[in-house]
Amino acid sequence: MIVVIGSINMDLVLRVPRMPLPGETLTGGAFRTIPGGKGANQAVACARMSGKVEAGGQQVAMIGCVGDDAFGATLRAALVGDGIIDSHITTLPGVASGIASILVDDNGQNSIVIAGGANDLLSPAHIDAAQGLIEQADIVVLQLETPMATVVHAIKLARSLGKTVVLNPAPAASLPDGLLELVDYLIPNEIEAAMLAGVSPDSTDIPALAAALQKQGSDNVIITLGSKGVHAALYGGDTTFPAEAVKAVDTTAAGDTFIGGFVAGLASGMDEAEAIGQGQRAAAWSVTKPGAQTSIPHLHELF
Repeated sequence: MIVVIGSINMDLVLRVPRMPLPGETLTGGAFRTIPGGKGANQAVACARMSGKVEAGGQQVAMIGCVGDDAFGATLRAALVGDGIIDSHITTLPGVASGIASILVDDNGQNSIVIAGGANDLLSPAHIDAAQGLIEQADIVVLQLETPMATVVHAIKLARSLGKTVVLNPAPAASLPDGLLELVDYLIPNEIEAAMLAGVSPDSTDIPALAAALQKQGSDNVIITLGSKGVHAALYGGDTTFPAEAVKAVDTTAAGDTFIGGFVAGLASGMDEAEAIGQGQRAAAWSVTKPGAQTSIPHLHELF
């Protein structure tokens, strides 16, 4: 089983010809509401990339919070529709579900502002209540769109139970000392990697960034580089995996899709290189489609 702990948002997506200047009112195009949130996106990607969703699914479970509003009900239903176990998705009374306001320009690039809502109230107590679920997991996946104290508590619990821990340190934030020693696979993008390594975000020495993060404790560092591919500094050495060339329509959730494809590959018995390749194929497919969860492929669509 894969257990994903993290955020569940409704994405409010607006197409724009270009990003507006400060103080500018810009006429946009199509508007859609699409289920998202980094945690939920990664759970959906894990489920779809297992290749078994239609048959009841390689088991994927989600731990998170939604509000008692219309968005919350829709978000839960979307996850259940992908075969994801929702027994530890908590509906919080009188609280708004998380939302992300997303502008997508004509080049497929996006700009995102998040209001955490119920995600900000995911607590260590919620993690403790789900310990029985975590005990059933092989891999536990986390991000940083929920409180840091909860992320740290969950990582410590998962590691104490002998689980493989995957951390996507996004949005970029400083991590407590020693936390990376408890992480089996750290998967940042290059900006997040630079921030964690304490160097300029303009740094182009990706192998040095990976090495710096390994020195902080994580044996395996996989840095996603968008159209430039993936740099993997694994226990056995460094490898750069070039990206498949595609025409990007919308890059929303591409990183989440990569993580889901990679984790599903590991869970199915692939070696790390094979799992990275599966994640890359899934991410490349996703950027050719609009939206977050609407762009995440099923495994059979990649072949």
